[in-house]
Amino acid sequence: MPAHTVLILGGGVGGVVAANALRKRLPRPHRILLVDREPTLEGAIRLRAALENLRSGRVLVLTAAPAYKCPAAPYEAAMLIDALLRKRGVRRTTQVELHSAEPGPMGVAGPEVSAAVRAMVEEKGIAYRPDHQISRAEAGRVTFTDGATVHFDLLVHVPPIAPPPALHDSGLTDESGWVRVDRHTLQTAFPEVYAVGDVTLIPLAMGKPLPRAGVFAHAQAAVVGRNIAAAIAGKHPPARFDGRGACFVETGGGKAGFGSGNFYAEPWPAVRMRRPAWYWHAGKVLFEKQVMWGWL
Repeated sequence: MPAHTVLILGGGVGGVVAANALRKRLPRPHRILLVDREPTLEGAIRLRAALENLRSGRVLVLTAAPAYKCPAAPYEAAMLIDALLRKRGVRRTTQVELHSAEPGPMGVAGPEVSAAVRAMVEEKGIAYRPDHQISRAEAGRVTFTDGATVHFDLLVHVPPIAPPPALHDSGLTDESGWVRVDRHTLQTAFPEVYAVGDVTLIPLAMGKPLPRAGVFAHAQAAVVGRNIAAAIAGKHPPARFDGRGACFVETGGGKAGFGSGNFYAEPWPAVRMRRPAWYWHAGKVLFEKQVMWGWL
């Protein structure tokens, strides 16, 4: 059998899982080449320091656009900030507000899940304003498209998601700027080229795309890795991505909610959200350790 080289562009969850899946299945001298740019954690480090030093004022969490990575992320961020401020004993002298450019939390999972996540946020005393699109920000103040102005002492900004520059002239994208793939095999329009995770566009029956989240990138990459290895070995690719996924929603205080279901179900994703509990948080910690041990 001739030696093959599998090139993986991007070292996020999908890239790392695909690389490991292939390495476990392909004997040497087949090469697995993973290309990634060095990540920058500067923003997260600065946010941690700012939260540790904050004693009073308004913390404003906002999404810059309806589409961003990980649908639960800004809601988790607001609740974890609330928990940290309570732990530091400064929650009474601080306000936490969440302004979202989307009409509700995690809308792709359906109205019941959206309502459940909103309730989690508001139960913490976090002011929540949906459908509030930012138009500009300056020192200490944000202006929204409806003309409203909100002052802040600390701004936590969730940027919009956009295709990486490397894709712009690659020929892989369509008019949307994203890579369309077969929803089960992740095959692109080009032979022997696959795409997983955040760069893909997989339309769902209810009109929204499959969320760009690590759980889906992980499952997709495992399918692609298994199928590429099978193809190289001259076997029929056996694996298919079925659209199922799960998400832990950290609420702070050692608790988390848990949502899971089939996002390929029609006419709406069939997703159920469980109320926050300590065992879901423990499950998330265990899951993350398994990922670290088994895939990274």
